[in-house]
Amino acid sequence: MGKRVRETERKYEADDRFEQPDLDGLPKVYGSRDLDPAELDAVYFDTEDLRLAARSITLRRRTGGDDAGWHLKLPTTEADTRTEVHAPLGRATRTVPADLAAEVAVHTRGERLLPVVRLKNHRERKHLLDAAGEPLAEIAHDHVTAQFLAAGPQGKAEAVTWTEFEVELVGGGPALLDAVEQRLAAAGLRRSDSPSKLARALGDRLVAAPVPPEPPAEIRTVGDAALAYLHEQLRAVIALDPEVRRAEPDSVHRMRVAARRARSALKTFRKELDRTATDPVGAELKWLGEVLGTARDGEVVADRLETRFAELDPAMVDEGLRRRLAAQHSTAPGQAHDAVVKIMGRSHYFRVLEAVEALLADPPYLDGAKLPAAEGLERAVRHDHRRLRRAVEAALAAGSGRDRDTALHEARKAAKRARYCAEAARPVLGAPAKKQITRMKDLQELLGEHQDSVMCRVVITRLAEDAVAAGESAFPYGALAQLELFRAREIEDRLPQAWKKADRPL
Repeated sequence: MGKRVRETERKYEADDRFEQPDLDGLPKVYGSRDLDPAELDAVYFDTEDLRLAARSITLRRRTGGDDAGWHLKLPTTEADTRTEVHAPLGRATRTVPADLAAEVAVHTRGERLLPVVRLKNHRERKHLLDAAGEPLAEIAHDHVTAQFLAAGPQGKAEAVTWTEFEVELVGGGPALLDAVEQRLAAAGLRRSDSPSKLARALGDRLVAAPVPPEPPAEIRTVGDAALAYLHEQLRAVIALDPEVRRAEPDSVHRMRVAARRARSALKTFRKELDRTATDPVGAELKWLGEVLGTARDGEVVADRLETRFAELDPAMVDEGLRRRLAAQHSTAPGQAHDAVVKIMGRSHYFRVLEAVEALLADPPYLDGAKLPAAEGLERAVRHDHRRLRRAVEAALAAGSGRDRDTALHEARKAAKRARYCAEAARPVLGAPAKKQITRMKDLQELLGEHQDSVMCRVVITRLAEDAVAAGESAFPYGALAQLELFRAREIEDRLPQAWKKADRPL
C-alpha cells in the first residue's frame, strides 16, 4: 500500500478587510523562509454520485510542486487532521492505482472512479522556522481555478476562482496553529466553511450526494440505544475494511466481531425492532461473519498447532509432521485471507453494508422501542443473562464428548450475546453494565478457548488422515490431539467455578 502520513492543516478565506497577514513575533517562531512558488495541477476522482466527497474523502492525481503523485486524504477523529496516502504519479492519468482504489472500495462499492474536478493552483508559500532554522509550519497563499468535469477531463463546465490561505504543520504543534489563526483573523481572514478545495469547487452538487445515516443525537429510549450500538458496529466494519484488504494484524478478527455484535443486537432487541425487517439483515451479517471466520479460524488453528507442537516430546516429531504443520501455518491463513479479499470485491458484500444502512436510515421500531432507555436496557440485559444461564446449565449437565462440546459452544455464543447487550447498555447504565461486560468477557474467553481446542482437534484429525494416506505414521498426531484434549478437559473442570463468578445479573 502507499505511504501513509498525517496532515494537520487549517484553511482560511479572505473577506473585504483582507490585508497581507503579519506573522512576525509568533511564539517560538524565530524567522521565516520564502519558498519558490509552485504551479499545481490536480484532477480529483470520485464516483458519479460523489460518494467520496460526501464523506470528506479526496482522491487526486497532482502534478507540479515537490510532492507530485496520487494523494488520498481520509478524515480522522483528530481536529484539523487527516490521513494522507501517497502513491507514485505513474503513467496512467485516468486509472486510479489499485492500492488507493482498495482503500475506498467500502465507499465506492463497485462504482467507477471518474475525474470530477480539475484544480489549478498558483501557490505562494513560506516556512515558519524554529531556532535551528527547521520548519514549524508552511503558510500557503493559494490562487485557485476549479472546473467541474461533467464529461471527463475534456468536458466543458463553468470555472470558478478564489484565493485562500492554508496553514499546515510541519514540525510545530497545535498551539502554533492557534497563534497563526489570531494573526490571520486580524488581517481579515476567517476559517473556511469548506473542508477541502474539492468541496468548495463542488458547491451545491454535494447536496444530492448519498451520505450514510447518522446515529441518534442522544439516547432517550431503548430504541435509541439499539440504533446507536448498530451505528457503532457499522462504522467499525467500514473503518476496518481497508485494514482487512491490507492484511493488517487482527483486522479480520475485529471486523468479524463488529459484524457479530451487530447481528447479536438485532436478536437482543427483538421487542424493539420489527423482525420482518431485521431478520434478513441478520442473515446477511451471519454470512459476513462466516466469510471472515474462514480467515480468522485459520489463523487461530495455525497458531494453536504451533503451540502444541512445541509441547511435544521431540522424540515424537518426524519430518512429515514438521512439514505438514509448517505448511498449515504458512499457507492456510494466507489463502483464507486472499479468499476474503476476493469476496469483499463482490456485490454481495456491498449489499450487506447497504442493507444495514437502509435499516438504520429507516428504523423498524416497535412499540417497545419507546421505553425509557434505562428501563428497556435493564430488561434486555437481564433477559440475555437468563438465556445464558440456561445454556451454561445445559452444558454442565451434558455428557462428555461431542454433546458437551456442542453445548459449550452454544453457551459461548450466549455469553457473547450477553456481553454485547451489556455493551449497548453501558452508555446509559454505566458501572453496572461495565461490570457485566467484564464478567461476560471472562466467561466468553474461557469458553472460546474450549472451542478453539475443538477446532484444532478437527484439523489434527484431517492432517493425520493425510499422513496415513501418504504412508506416514499417525502416532504424533494422536499425541497432539491428546494434548488438546487435556486442555479442553482442564477448561471443563474450571467452568463451574467460572460460572459461579459470572452469574451475577444486574
